[in-house]
Amino acid sequence: MAEKDQLTKEKVEHSGIFDFKSIYGFAYRWLNDEGYSVEEEKYSEVVSGNKRNIKFEWKGTKNLSDYFKHEIKCKFEIKDLEDIEVEIDGKKTKTNRGKFSVEIKGTLITDHESKWDITPWYRFLRDVYGKYVIPSRVSSNEDRLVNDVISLKEEIKAFLELSGRRK
Repeated sequence: MAEKDQLTKEKVEHSGIFDFKSIYGFAYRWLNDEGYSVEEEKYSEVVSGNKRNIKFEWKGTKNLSDYFKHEIKCKFEIKDLEDIEVEIDGKKTKTNRGKFSVEIKGTLITDHESKWDITPWYRFLRDVYGKYVIPSRVSSNEDRLVNDVISLKEEIKAFLELSGRRK
């Protein structure tokens, strides 16, 4: 069985004006551009009058080798989302207003193909291999994953900040 180690958890919150469709596409493209394959695990939408509450979860995975795998889980929650119209440079533009939050978790998965899980002896060897033979590779992969999660968080914050100010 693969060993999973959650390394980091980050959160972004924003309240005000933002373009939901743009931020959705931006986050998805960012994960794809970084080599993650993205799967939407959950999606729910509740409409109440002219406002919507949306929740969805993504799991992005990137195989680094037959031993290491990165997993980034994103849990989005949008409350009181409503369509509004704003004026930018004298032109009316449709956008959204509401409360946006995303929680991003980074997990390093080792032996994701469970090749070292055949017998107790192999599991012992896997532990020795991870702790004594390749600790620098483990550390390097942990650092890369943490940097990916922090970069995604900062990029989303910057995107929300720019789009909120522009409108």
